[in-house]
Amino acid sequence: MIVRINALKPLDEFKLFVAFDDGKTVIYDLEDDINRLPGYGDLKTITGLFDSVQLDESRTCVFWNDYIDLPSDILYEYGSECKTA
Repeated sequence: MIVRINALKPLDEFKLFVAFDDGKTVIYDLEDDINRLPGYGDLKTITGLFDSVQLDESRTCVFWNDYIDLPSDILYEYGSECKTA
């Protein structure tokens, strides 16, 4: 099943609030990704890049540029479930 994102909001400390069509909401912490994945360090070092996160047309991926993105299933599975942002 491909999960679709309904809402997306960048938060402090490199976290994303993500709401899905099925009603689940999560906070996804990108700190580990930033520290271990090539290119993701730009989210910390380029001013304003993290806050420029976008949702693709299919609503199944968030992205910052041509080489930094995250699919919705990763956000859904590994995000910490929450009630509100």
